[in-house]
Amino acid sequence: MPKHAIAIHGGCGTMLKKLMTPEKELAYNKALEDALIAGDEILKKGGTSLDAVEKAVLSLENNHLFNAGKGSVFTNTGTHEMDAAIMNGQNLMAGAVAGVSNIKNPISLARAVMEKSEHVMLAAAGAIEFAKKINVEFEKDEYFFDQLRYDQLLKAKESDVMVMDHSGDTLSNDDTFENGGKKFGTVGAVALDMHGNIAAATSTGGMTNKKYGRLGDSPVIGSGTYANNNTCAISCTGHGEFFLRSVVAYDISCLMEYKGLSLKEACDIVVMDKLVKLGGEGGLVAIDKNGNIELPFNTEGMYRGMKAEGAEIFVRIYK
Repeated sequence: MPKHAIAIHGGCGTMLKKLMTPEKELAYNKALEDALIAGDEILKKGGTSLDAVEKAVLSLENNHLFNAGKGSVFTNTGTHEMDAAIMNGQNLMAGAVAGVSNIKNPISLARAVMEKSEHVMLAAAGAIEFAKKINVEFEKDEYFFDQLRYDQLLKAKESDVMVMDHSGDTLSNDDTFENGGKKFGTVGAVALDMHGNIAAATSTGGMTNKKYGRLGDSPVIGSGTYANNNTCAISCTGHGEFFLRSVVAYDISCLMEYKGLSLKEACDIVVMDKLVKLGGEGGLVAIDKNGNIELPFNTEGMYRGMKAEGAEIFVRIYK
């Protein structure tokens, strides 16, 4: 078994291959590889899984292709409200932020909540106040502006809907016109380090045209993000409402802990059966204490990748 390993995702859905340009596919694959390399470099040097997942997610947050950080979608009011969470499987410590604006890297703020406050989750104005107190890096609105994302908002507001997906010429929460299909946008990472500890991290910009401070599963410990050395580390992507209702990440851990299922068995039950029966679309990346990795999804594709000790980088978009 590998002494260290990492897996990442950059969103899932029914990205139609016939509508994906070679240039776009190359860009996505390179972005995924860059994130894997960033995390793997830490693990190879004996660094922690917590550092590795944060670094990998940072790389994805800094890339406009993904709906997190720089590439976050617009809310109904034309702002950005971002969510993120991180969890340490060694001691079950966790940190999360919800509905934050102008934070360059929400995942780093989530880690700060875990390590520099007595809380697990901070939201909106309070989270921003905390971020200023500890000198987290902010960016102006212009940093987060993307014309395609803004066009998506205008399209969504025409029919006053909160856009989650698209088909044909309609728009998604996290994709450009040429990709077609549906796409749910979130980024995340899970990792195992040489010390035998696992960790998980997830970050998202939410949904285009979202209102009322809507939150999905990404920042919710147990739903979109979870890590426990005794079982597994999970980072989810998909239709957040269903992942919240299903407590997906913790459900997988519970099946392993209380029923003795393998990581694969638990993932298959939750993603391919329980979620499907509810009508929930999505996927996740998962790793256990032995370095086994699972990348299940019930959609047509998922931006995903993994790198285990001694193995080549694996990156895929479609099934």
